[in-house]
Amino acid sequence: MSIDELKIEIAKKVFEIDDENLLSEVDMLLSNKEKVVLEDLPKHVQEGIKRGMKQAEEGKLTPHDEVMKLYSNYL
Repeated sequence: MSIDELKIEIAKKVFEIDDENLLSEVDMLLSNKEKVVLEDLPKHVQEGIKRGMKQAEEGKLTPHDEVMKLYSNYL
């Protein structure tokens, strides 16, 4: 997927969001120009990121298109 295709997919998802709190969080994320330092995040978030990075290093990933096929009925 190209960067332009990714931008379009993200924009589509944002247009489908009806949850004001979630939209506010997305806005904060996109507005935050500062680099997030792992140590500044809550402990449970740090652990989740580290767990995901370890899984990625071990090749334990599911390609995006497979995930989308599995969950397309729920989106």
